[in-house]
Amino acid sequence: MCGIAGIIDHRTPTEKEHLLRRMLGLIRHRGPDAFGIYRNKEVGLGSARLSILDLAGGDQPIHNEDKTVWIVYNGEVFNYPDLREELERGGHRFYTKTDTEILVHLYEDMGPELLSKLNGQFAFALWDSREHTLMLARDRMGIRPLFYHLENGRLLFGSEIKTIFADPSVNRGLDVQTLSDIFTCWSPLGDATAFKGIRQLLPGHYALYRNGRLEAHSYWKISFSGDDHGERPFEANREALSALLHDATKIRLRADVPVGAYLSGGLDSTYVTALVKKHFNNRLRTFSVSFSDERFDEAPFQLKAVDALQTDHRMIRCTDRDIGETLPKVVWHTEVPMTRTAPVPLYMLSGLVRENSFKVVLTGEGSDEIFAGYDIFKEDRVRRFWAREPESALRPLLLRRLYPDIFSSDTGRAGAFLTGFFKKGLSRVGSRVYSHLIRWENTAQIKTFFSDALLAQSGSVEDFVNRYTAALPGEYMRWDPLSRAQYTEIAIFLSNYLLSSQGDRVAMGNSVEGRFPFLDYRVVEFACNLPPQNRLNVLRDKYILRKVANGLIPPELALRPKQPYRAPISRCFMGRQAPDYVEELLSPESLKETGYFNSEKVSRLVEKCRKQEGALLSERENMAVIGIISTQLLDHHFIRRFSPATIAEADNFKIFSDGH
Repeated sequence: MCGIAGIIDHRTPTEKEHLLRRMLGLIRHRGPDAFGIYRNKEVGLGSARLSILDLAGGDQPIHNEDKTVWIVYNGEVFNYPDLREELERGGHRFYTKTDTEILVHLYEDMGPELLSKLNGQFAFALWDSREHTLMLARDRMGIRPLFYHLENGRLLFGSEIKTIFADPSVNRGLDVQTLSDIFTCWSPLGDATAFKGIRQLLPGHYALYRNGRLEAHSYWKISFSGDDHGERPFEANREALSALLHDATKIRLRADVPVGAYLSGGLDSTYVTALVKKHFNNRLRTFSVSFSDERFDEAPFQLKAVDALQTDHRMIRCTDRDIGETLPKVVWHTEVPMTRTAPVPLYMLSGLVRENSFKVVLTGEGSDEIFAGYDIFKEDRVRRFWAREPESALRPLLLRRLYPDIFSSDTGRAGAFLTGFFKKGLSRVGSRVYSHLIRWENTAQIKTFFSDALLAQSGSVEDFVNRYTAALPGEYMRWDPLSRAQYTEIAIFLSNYLLSSQGDRVAMGNSVEGRFPFLDYRVVEFACNLPPQNRLNVLRDKYILRKVANGLIPPELALRPKQPYRAPISRCFMGRQAPDYVEELLSPESLKETGYFNSEKVSRLVEKCRKQEGALLSERENMAVIGIISTQLLDHHFIRRFSPATIAEADNFKIFSDGH
């Protein structure tokens, strides 16, 4: 695992070196173990290495036998032993024991087609000096990031946007359309980022740069065709999935350093932990985060899992004050406005991992997307039934089944609210994005806090929907409604938010690599081609996964309803222990200076929040609070007070050139 950076322009090799030092200095956290640069008259490549494989001999950049192909690489190829053996039989000679080196040799044999061979999580830049061509690539699911800026034939790229801003000639400004999108669907749309002129390479894509032009190509796409397993008996599907998950977990334990695991107490992380503990590592170290606010705390379930699995467990407790004080660091790492505080405790959790001298953890992320674990999938199914059967006596019973806790404790206001909520939008069931439409419309209401100037440039929800649906696959409407909902969740939410702000960026902020067995592309393809009822059986989410986990983990955890991972918001910033920076960022002067938000509306929100000692009850108001603060912080970090760093001579640092 590493951080990478690079440049193609007409600067001298020495000038490229100076810039690369600044670029790597800004992502030191991604790879503090070693630094390396390759540069010539055409290209500069830089690497900040987190040593996980071949600790002594795997420093980057890495080259082929005749040093005509060079690579900087961020990630892991988990099937590298098999690929290395195949390449050695073909006559290739290796000088390291890393997975990185297989890529230069595969490229020699296959060119960009090498990507079809890889099972991993990666982003890399490969320079072919014979063809004067740069290849950029990103893994199928978008687990590892890769950003770029192309202007007048000049290309800069890096694992994080801040590497590009190391070049003072690059303009820094927030992108209005992306800001509007984030305040609609929680994340950037497509290849956009929060910043003007900065794009990201899409998941499952590679790009080739030649003669001042960058051309992107798709090499893999997610599909819900349902062709593979539709006729197979359920038990056969269950056994096949169990075998796939076993292998996906096994290969993600390959490392020359200890591998731990996150243990949230939910089905997904408990299952992965149980697999490792039973089959591969009886001394497994696990990590979790608990909350002082019991509304968000899952510690009792975490301790049940620890007791059942007998892991060596470490836990960190997160308070409201912790969230408030830590948010500026998290925004620096995530590089995007947020509508929730959930990344902050995960940043603290990765800090706990690092404090315990671990660099690698397994996580259960991705399961909810591919096995239909979120409430939004069940809500879509209920709404569609209501639209088909307007007079059915089952309508209220379905709500009770969907939200048993709410109806068992309160059959009055809460029940009436939910009934009214599910009646909304029933006439729009034909929309291609029906599953998500109401969520987007509700979220977009927080744009009322935008300044008049920003509102004038912001598009409507309808505009957003049109842009999103224009890029949908041609077969999308032939899929069943559940598959369409899952595709939308994966396309918009998984890579651009979950795997970024709650995954790579907060883990690598503490030099920790997360690995995701559920996002092994073989598992993803298998799950997406299962019959819908195997994923969501009536209203029983992750149906087949729960059957797979049955017997391996305690029944109370295997059958436990999902508790959405959330964290406190308003009290962290407006309560009695509010951090000092909040008052400065939300002052009328600061709001008018940045120009993103209406200072009068924000002031009224702040006053309301303080009168209630930070206890805002409205979800919309809570999202507005974190959205406004994180946007102001983003402006503070990257536009008004951006502070570059550099790699010093004293660091473990190597330089390569055409003379080597």
